[in-house]
Amino acid sequence: MGRKLLTEHINVEGIDTIEVYRKHGGYRSVEKAIKTMTPDEVVEEVKKSGLRGRGGAGFPTGLKWSFLAKPEGVPRYLVCNADESEPGTFKDRQLMSKLPHLLIEGMITSSYALGANTSYIYIRGELLYVLRILEKAIAEAYAAGFLGKNILGSGYDLDLYVHPGGGAYICGEETALLESLEGKRGNPRNKPPFPAVSGLYARPTVVNNVESIAAVPVIVNEGGDEYAKIGIGRSTGTKLISACGHLNKPGIYEIEMGVPVEEFIYSDEYCGGIWKGRELKAVVAGGSSVPILPKELILKTAAGEPRLMTYESLSDGGFVTGTMLGSGGFIAMDETTCIVRNTWNFSRFYHHESCGQCSPCREGTGWLEKILHRIEHGHGTERDIDVLASVAKQIEGNTICPLGEAAAWPVSAAIRHFRDEFEWHIRHPQEATRPGAVFPGKAVLA
Repeated sequence: MGRKLLTEHINVEGIDTIEVYRKHGGYRSVEKAIKTMTPDEVVEEVKKSGLRGRGGAGFPTGLKWSFLAKPEGVPRYLVCNADESEPGTFKDRQLMSKLPHLLIEGMITSSYALGANTSYIYIRGELLYVLRILEKAIAEAYAAGFLGKNILGSGYDLDLYVHPGGGAYICGEETALLESLEGKRGNPRNKPPFPAVSGLYARPTVVNNVESIAAVPVIVNEGGDEYAKIGIGRSTGTKLISACGHLNKPGIYEIEMGVPVEEFIYSDEYCGGIWKGRELKAVVAGGSSVPILPKELILKTAAGEPRLMTYESLSDGGFVTGTMLGSGGFIAMDETTCIVRNTWNFSRFYHHESCGQCSPCREGTGWLEKILHRIEHGHGTERDIDVLASVAKQIEGNTICPLGEAAAWPVSAAIRHFRDEFEWHIRHPQEATRPGAVFPGKAVLA
């Protein structure tokens, strides 16, 4: 296995306490940054590292930080997006529950770099047990002088708070998160202005994912150039992957960017292959909102090159033959999986979680769910497939936030790569609706 930058000590007994965490090098980045570096120098190291947002978008973190407006006498904020509501993704909650001080250290170092004196961790409302772990660790950091007034005698002050969210998928979108943090309904905001100019309480704000912030101490300690040596091209460092579905060894893996997808699925070092000796059918590589790919396109690109676990390789071919790394929610499906049922299940989720603010999403997600329900339950018509594709296309790009795309992309990709399975459901409804029915292959449609 490759280097473990975030999870090296995750199984050390007592690592969730500040005493044990400091024995393993914890809070060195705070001391180094505050005592020996200017805020701009910290930002520059993060830029040099090539770190990209680990929450799904993959935008360069250092570049995002550099956009932060700095008007004189106006407070700035750092907000950690710990909502983690993407189906198939469960890495952040593990990081927070096992290594709470790593996130807190990252929040302190990042807040110093951004000139923020008040910062927030916005955590998914259902994760109250993690919230209590974080609050205990924050209290320890205050007691040790890493939070509060005059940190390490530097004159820098920082207060850190944990805020439980409302349990809505939409609050994973950064502007809806800020609305919720302000005590309002979690509806996304129109942009511009962007949070870097007018975010929390209309002040300059940076919103970063848990994993992104947790990587900052490593970058400050080792240097941005050293971090950038890990990985391939513009996909630098390591990435936490939430591997689930029909795998022999599901779980959370920290991989060096660039591991071949085939190795990740079949190697004993990682997922150990497909369970029960079955064949791989399809993979959703970055959480439920990214396009699904069949076996032949997830293992190799359309050009026949090995598909790698990087932002660039997974997106090779665009959405015609590629997908996205996203949040790293890696869902493997074996040959018994019904793609129609899976797509319907995803659509049920997005319809339920739409905030209803934009009519294309509010109405369109409902139509996607209804039509897919009809096909899955044996009442579909030949026209339904094209109607599905049309509804998805009309949602995409016509909403304030990306939830519309998140709902549309899985449907479009499922039709693109598995249209024959949709046709089988429509033409053979009695067989397709039988419990445990499995698509027998293209031959039945010939």
